[in-house]
Amino acid sequence: MAVDPSSPVLLFDSGLGGLTVLAAMRRLLPHAPVIYAADLAGLPYGEKTEAEIAARVAGLLGRMSERYRPRLICIACNTASTIALGMVRDVLEVPIVGTVPAIKPAAALTQSGVIGLLGTRATIRQGYVDRLEAEFAAGKRLIRHAAPDLVALAEDKLRGRPVSAERVAAAVRGMMEQPHGEDIDTVVLACTHFPLLEDELAQALGSHVRMVHGADGIARRIAHLTQGQPFARSQPDFAVVTGEPDPSLAPALEAWGLAAVKQF
Repeated sequence: MAVDPSSPVLLFDSGLGGLTVLAAMRRLLPHAPVIYAADLAGLPYGEKTEAEIAARVAGLLGRMSERYRPRLICIACNTASTIALGMVRDVLEVPIVGTVPAIKPAAALTQSGVIGLLGTRATIRQGYVDRLEAEFAAGKRLIRHAAPDLVALAEDKLRGRPVSAERVAAAVRGMMEQPHGEDIDTVVLACTHFPLLEDELAQALGSHVRMVHGADGIARRIAHLTQGQPFARSQPDFAVVTGEPDPSLAPALEAWGLAAVKQF
């Protein structure tokens, strides 16, 4: 079936972390129409139960799919993907691209064999992460650490609010203090929010630590699945948010090429 050239790619995240995926996607597909969807009323996902996240994500994406008729949906959120990806694929006809922790590239990069994994509480406890570790990091040591405070700090930074270097350092300290933490040379940023704090994290972790995240890989997957399709914007790209839009959002999102913020 022919694809409407103005049919958008829908990028969905709990908050604004998925903008890191949007930036990577725009580099490969500059002409693709985009709707960025942020479930700000449901933030943070990492503190919710699996059942709450699965029901919320499937319900929202079902309604958004009906309203916006996207050609493809990207769940640009590690927590939502590791929990709800299978369910969403079962109920929606549209292609779905998920986000998974970049354990495979980290395992290829590490020299010390010790990898840190920074994520939300919900992400780091998933069996999906166990399977990625078993498949790609066998023989390596994966040190998992929940850093929920980084989500709020990334949201603040995007809105132009000051970010405390001490709070960033405090959020990752528990990872470095675990057994063999001093040997970590590669860190997986297993939340799309975290690359927004890459400069602050580099300061906290030290110059010898490399950070790995999945935005470029996700962008390549979207480009592959939409290969050969026509793209034409019938309107400027925009964002939709659940809950009352924060006035500081519009100027922040304009910098990412999203011309308006609408309530969903």
